[in-house]
Amino acid sequence: MAKYSDEEIRKLPKITCKVAAEYLGIAPMAVSIGMRNSLLPIGFAIHNKDRDTRFSESWSYHIIAERLIAYKYGRISEVMVENIENNLNTIISQFEEMKRDLLFILSENEEQKN
Repeated sequence: MAKYSDEEIRKLPKITCKVAAEYLGIAPMAVSIGMRNSLLPIGFAIHNKDRDTRFSESWSYHIIAERLIAYKYGRISEVMVENIENNLNTIISQFEEMKRDLLFILSENEEQKN
């Protein structure tokens, strides 16, 4: 029996590896290692290289509720996540290009007024 319901996961302000592990029924270490190696597409693992790492490596995890829930029910795969991220990058790039074009047009209009 899962310790957390889907709705409880959605309401959490932060989902830790321990919470995600209990929700999925696996070990917390499996969640952290899976995320570090891009094998568990439920969020992002960030290696904190600037921190003092004399005794251990420092990682931060950002687990996204909807990705975690979708993964649990087999509705998400790494390919789907990569496609979503690639599409978002393309959209962002296109918006940045449109912004540059708009700024250029506005500067041209301003020059014509003077």
